[in-house]
Amino acid sequence: MSKIENKTNPGNFFEDFSVGQELIHSTPRTITPGDVSLFIGLLGSRFVLHSSNEFAKKIGYKSSPVDDILTFNMVFGKTVPDISLNSPANLGYASCKFGVPVYVGDTIKTISKVLGVKENSNKKTGIVWVNSIGKNQKNEVVLDYVRWVMVNKKDKSSLAPKIVIPDLKTEVDNSEFYIPKDLNISNYNFDESGSIYIWDDYKVGEKIDHVDGMTIEESDHMTATRLYQNTAKVHFNEHTEKDGRLGRRIVYGGHIISLVRMLSFNGLNNAFRILAINGGKHIAPTVAGDTIYAWTEILDKKELSNNPGVGVLRLKTIGVKNHLCKEFPLYKNGDVEYNSNVVLEIDYSVLIPKKL
Repeated sequence: MSKIENKTNPGNFFEDFSVGQELIHSTPRTITPGDVSLFIGLLGSRFVLHSSNEFAKKIGYKSSPVDDILTFNMVFGKTVPDISLNSPANLGYASCKFGVPVYVGDTIKTISKVLGVKENSNKKTGIVWVNSIGKNQKNEVVLDYVRWVMVNKKDKSSLAPKIVIPDLKTEVDNSEFYIPKDLNISNYNFDESGSIYIWDDYKVGEKIDHVDGMTIEESDHMTATRLYQNTAKVHFNEHTEKDGRLGRRIVYGGHIISLVRMLSFNGLNNAFRILAINGGKHIAPTVAGDTIYAWTEILDKKELSNNPGVGVLRLKTIGVKNHLCKEFPLYKNGDVEYNSNVVLEIDYSVLIPKKL
């Protein structure tokens, strides 16, 4: 009797990746009103552009677009079965550009290309760099980003591939920002946005404690991760993860990014659109029961020649667990070692109204 072929997908291991390899990810995702409501229910987002159709229409959108971070997570989730199913840790991001707005009813699909590979010294894992691009049903780019991820090897004794480390930019240029052509900031309602502070009111070097904290429940982070169809084992399977590095399930890093962005509303209410993530890294893992706080430093301010009604703030936001941010915790020893409570550092650019 012939052996029946195993039809299940074990995911790719480090040895399965090669530079230049293209991956077409399965299960395109049509965004529904339920997805948007569940995202708000799990995270409490209050940015008005993503809450009010009427507000969005008045400033030039056809309706309220899907939250930028929901778009990010939907695109990211498509990549997991092929890239990070056997990953113990997602490490960082670069050159992340948000494209055309995503609306309810749009269908998102994702493709990826391997940019680099490097075996780790322990011979058990390696790092893989990928460029993933999410597009809508019109083949328009909604998100284009690079991430690097640690992936387990299937066989510790397998030969290491030639090291290729991509040269990544540290900042997305103004020319790469997508700015809606019909944006009309003269109709922006500051009563509805919840703050009077605009581009002109922020100073380079200014630090903002976002004050609020949110405790992560086990059901919250698992439901959020399932919402994005992220199948990474480390987030769901308590049976196996009790023997893992933390002895329990780890919160998906995209959930931490989402929480930090939502917490930033208190102090950056009018940062209504994310233009780019210049760089980001997960500093330490988080588990259910941890409480996340955040603070932000204004790194730079830029004007836009094609739309004088808006400006760009480049922000560095720090996610912190179980520690208030009134003292802006970041480093222990200068710029060498992170404070043990720091879980995320993300450098991103946002669109904000400017004095006309």
